[in-house]
Parts: sequence; structure tokens; C-alpha cells
Amino acid sequence: MNVVIIGGNECMECRYKCICKEYSCKAKVFTKLEGHLLERIGNPDLIVLFTNPVAHDMAWAARTKAAQANIPLVQSHCGSGTALKNILKNQIGSGA
Repeated sequence: MNVVIIGGNECMECRYKCICKEYSCKAKVFTKLEGHLLERIGNPDLIVLFTNPVAHDMAWAARTKAAQANIPLVQSHCGSGTALKNILKNQIGSGA
């Protein structure tokens, strides 16, 4: 399963990827605004949007991509590792 994480804390980027790996997911993480984000998201199976630590343009890109490509979008106010684990557990089942 491919997961795109938008927002969150820059220092947690590696941790987000490790957590996704525990759930047999491949992750792309965008913690800061980068050019052409809408195209860079690709076609993942799930988009996770951490709404508190995110630029408005990044949130807009996530919501737009999810709506255009009919991709599930899960939003969380908190960008913690525990929040990501709970999202993945609810979306794809238990991890390793």
C-alpha cells in the first residue's frame, strides 16, 4: 500500500516512514511546501493530512488530489507517531 503523508513535523519524517514500514506501506512524506505538490503526490492508496502543522496550500493540494482521484483522505489535527499508527491501524489493520 502506498501512503502519502502531508504536513506533520519535519523532525518526524524518518519516524513516519518507519511507522508506515511496520504496516507494510511505502510512504512519501511532505512536511514543507514544495513546488508542484499536486503532481508530486501521485496516485497513492491513502493520503494522511496532519492539519495542525501544515501550510494552507499543502492542505488544499491534499484535499484536491483526494477529490480528483477518489483517494481516501484521513485528517488528523495531531502530527504524532501515535496518531499515524492509529490511522494506519484503522485503515489497513494491525501492524507487525
